[in-house]
Amino acid sequence: MTRETKSVQRLFVDQPLAADKTLTLTGNPAHYLRNVLRAAADHAVLVFNGRDGEWRAHITAIDKRKVTLVTAYQTRPQTTPETRQADIWLLVAPVKRARLDYLTQKATEMGVARLVPVITRRTQGGTVNLERLRANAQEAAEQCGILKVPEITAPARLEDTLQDWDGARRLLFCDETAETGTGVSELAECIRTPLAVLIGPEGGFAPEEKDELLALGQTVQISLGPRILRTDTAVVAALALVQWLVGDWQDGPADVG
Repeated sequence: MTRETKSVQRLFVDQPLAADKTLTLTGNPAHYLRNVLRAAADHAVLVFNGRDGEWRAHITAIDKRKVTLVTAYQTRPQTTPETRQADIWLLVAPVKRARLDYLTQKATEMGVARLVPVITRRTQGGTVNLERLRANAQEAAEQCGILKVPEITAPARLEDTLQDWDGARRLLFCDETAETGTGVSELAECIRTPLAVLIGPEGGFAPEEKDELLALGQTVQISLGPRILRTDTAVVAALALVQWLVGDWQDGPADVG
């Protein structure tokens, strides 16, 4: 099957996909097709839902409130060598809206399976708009050609998250104040999936939170270098490192985990 993402618009649809499936789009997707793309009947688009692969569809009807599509054929199955990804979660203390949007987009592009906003004692990010984050993730997936959109969960307190932690999932604790920690060479030997990357607030973790994190049996503590990074920068740096070690980057170790 050929990949057709360069010349045809991609859209995320939260509906089951199969051959000859009629899809009715309302709200923002319909507005985008009708008023931004100015699409007409028989206009082709690619649709995906994160579960059933990618499908070529054609517009059959447009009116003021909805756009109707019919799927023609599948262009990519959900699981192929190019769509497989490591089981990586991102746990991150919320920041201000624009930067939270940015890190959500980048986490999606870099293959995160789940994004969990964690509330720490020094979190200052304010209210988390889940629908906005999900829209950012969907848009990033549309634009960069990936088929999987990360699950975005409701904010949870860090202590609650750790209390219910799955012992099978390694927790990569990015600690900007760590005097010692696991270096990259040691990290390559001990890291495995499933795993989670934890990025804290810009005020850092409270001492009690660090103690609780380090007491967790699956914690690996690392530093991201000699510079203090902003939260959104730390997310990109940490995920780049992790994907090189366990993900789908060609020069990284293969079949880890």
